[in-house]
Amino acid sequence: MFHPDDRVLVAVMNNPRDFEIAQDEGWYRIPLRHAPPATTEAAVLAFYFTKAFGEEKWAIHWYAPVLGHELARRRDLLPGEADHPRSDEPYYKMQLGPLMRLEHPIYSLRWRRIAFIETSWDRFIAAEEINDLYISGGDGLFVTLKEAGFWPEREFKIREGDVDYTVDLAIPCRKGTVAITIGERPAPPSALRNPDVGAISRAVQEMGGERSPSIRPLEGEEDE
Repeated sequence: MFHPDDRVLVAVMNNPRDFEIAQDEGWYRIPLRHAPPATTEAAVLAFYFTKAFGEEKWAIHWYAPVLGHELARRRDLLPGEADHPRSDEPYYKMQLGPLMRLEHPIYSLRWRRIAFIETSWDRFIAAEEINDLYISGGDGLFVTLKEAGFWPEREFKIREGDVDYTVDLAIPCRKGTVAITIGERPAPPSALRNPDVGAISRAVQEMGGERSPSIRPLEGEEDE
């Protein structure tokens, strides 16, 4: 049905009503101002559930083929909410085929904020957890760290010195987070840049060891 290099867009689904619309009416809305650059190239749209979905939270269970797209104002998509503060903003209306359920859900091993993930069909059908979906320069080190027994997070958001960063890899630890960046990508001053596994192992030990994946919020954080 799909080719290995077909574009898959994973979008956050935090409202059961929006999921009902996708199921019953065959469309999903994405704000134009937040849409990833390749939104219009997506062949598949998949949904990452937040805690609003109870036992199915923090995972991808469903996906659908994208049949087309168009731009529309929010008021036209949801006429019952014409007084919404964003009623005049443009949205992509992603027209969907029948929703299909994954035989094996793709879980997030730890709670984390996710808005969109752009990936490919071959990665999507092979993924065991959310981090397997990302495509970045950290691919090789990600695999090496998993082989060494770590559970790194990819494209991880970190705030340091009142500045927000997204690092290639991160290992949440008991005393903080070991941030890892590849190449010249902007990163917090504390990040390890282009390190080897030995340097990462030492940094993890200095921070009290890795916090085990548990599919629950990290301390002091809550799902949105």
